[in-house]
Amino acid sequence: MRLEKDSYEKIVDNLHDGLYFVDRNRVITYWNKAAEQISGYTAQEVVGKSCSANILNHIDSEGNNLCIGICPLAATIADGKPREAEVYIHHKRGYRVPVSVRISALTGSDGSIIGGIELFTDISHQAANALRVRELEKLALLDTLTQIANRTYIEREIHIRLEERKRFNMPSGILFIDIDNFKTVNDSYGHDVGDTVLKWVANTFTANTRPFDLYGRWGGEEFVGIVRSTRLTDLALQGNRLRSLIQNAYIMYEEKKLSVTISIGATLSNDDDTVESLIKRADMLLYRSKAAGRNRLTMG
Repeated sequence: MRLEKDSYEKIVDNLHDGLYFVDRNRVITYWNKAAEQISGYTAQEVVGKSCSANILNHIDSEGNNLCIGICPLAATIADGKPREAEVYIHHKRGYRVPVSVRISALTGSDGSIIGGIELFTDISHQAANALRVRELEKLALLDTLTQIANRTYIEREIHIRLEERKRFNMPSGILFIDIDNFKTVNDSYGHDVGDTVLKWVANTFTANTRPFDLYGRWGGEEFVGIVRSTRLTDLALQGNRLRSLIQNAYIMYEEKKLSVTISIGATLSNDDDTVESLIKRADMLLYRSKAAGRNRLTMG
């Protein structure tokens, strides 16, 4: 059986995975529908542009920009060897999306390398997060702006986790998070832009965490993460990963990049903790992060 060209195009355009082609200069020549859905960028917006030109801007878990000097796509175009990696791409709305990428060389009829192909799969547990949103909406426990849990639900969830620790000795941790200098963002750019920043920060949390952990908006620019079955070192690792992802994310405003940072207080629950004492301790650790210069995590 032989497939016609339009049949091939229909198949690749309707893959569940994002797919794009680049030439030897990494200029995008093809962008399928799944790439549009995962990244937020339409084919019309990206075809003909370099993949690093404020589009995907891949970074690794350490926050290193892979589009500068250590790009796996450029390496494959250079040596022809396929590569796989887990990276974080920049979504059009500002937040970072974790994806699994597979990269291959694109060859011409004579076997020479004429570009590269990248296939990327969203690994952000979107289905689980969507289900959680629907459940929270029914219970009026959803923050309407950011579409994550509100303060009432956070307090309820912390209470459940504290009881779980007492009965089953299952540890859990709290990340108390605050957007640095958020008032300056509102004063400089207006509340609409401030709301956009809140949404992008919230999206970063939900896209880059385990489906059984919970992140919610405590109030204003403050957020709380409830991380189950964790040690303090692992809690700090998770918090610093989120901090790095947000530091390396941005939105475009009047053709300029607008970015923010977060400060975090991280602590594990104790047997004698209440919701109030646990939050108070995490808040004090957050204050230390602010006092030490912001854009950092303090654990205790």
